[in-house]
Amino acid sequence: MIASSPILSVRLARDAAERAEAERLRYEVFVRELGGDGDMVDHAAGRERDRFDAVAEQLLLIDEARPEGARIVGLYRLLDDAGAARMGQFYTEDEFDLDPLKASGRRLLELGRSCLHRDYRGGTAMFRLWQGLAAHIEARGIEILFGTASFRGADPVMHAGPLSLLGCDHLAAPELRVTSRQPEHVEMPALAELDRAAAMRAMPPLIKAYLRLGGRVGQGVYADRAFNTTDVCMILDMDTAHAGQRARYGVRG
Repeated sequence: MIASSPILSVRLARDAAERAEAERLRYEVFVRELGGDGDMVDHAAGRERDRFDAVAEQLLLIDEARPEGARIVGLYRLLDDAGAARMGQFYTEDEFDLDPLKASGRRLLELGRSCLHRDYRGGTAMFRLWQGLAAHIEARGIEILFGTASFRGADPVMHAGPLSLLGCDHLAAPELRVTSRQPEHVEMPALAELDRAAAMRAMPPLIKAYLRLGGRVGQGVYADRAFNTTDVCMILDMDTAHAGQRARYGVRG
């Protein structure tokens, strides 16, 4: 529960202590809530992390009204071209073939580990985090945003309606269309009769928000059993992003 009126700010993590606090929030969301796991997850310390944290930045949503050590209430993990070059790949490349994006020659930014503390969901917190992300995009000259977005549960059949809608109406342009690395899931589930309204209602809120911005998806899905999710690759070309939504979050152009 939010103990007092929140005082929200957004900035990059500054030191190891803030990165550790961010990883504890990630543990609460991705491990305790969603049942995820991984080789570098520290259950004893309650920290969710992986090898990409060594080179990625963490954009933090901070509630200054909370006690010291518990102020981080939301975050995005950000991995740019330089970080990916140091690792030899982007995180998303474990699930999707990103050759079309990498061949574009444009400045890329991978968004990952998006999460909010449970007490801050459904309000203005995500809007504030996206404002901070917009400022970061402007400052770094980012041209294409991408990353995985998830449905809860690693069986794509459970999400046939919304996935069919994404495949029918929201595929990325061919020159940017990445493809799932799981041969059995390189095609979106298809329904003979698609109820678009019902499918959109079943869409996760974060994916709906990306679609409003003009986001598109790659080809196919990835069943991530370690995180118990069905993942799509979201792609947002800043040149074609919805102008009204860009202005809402402070993105010029």
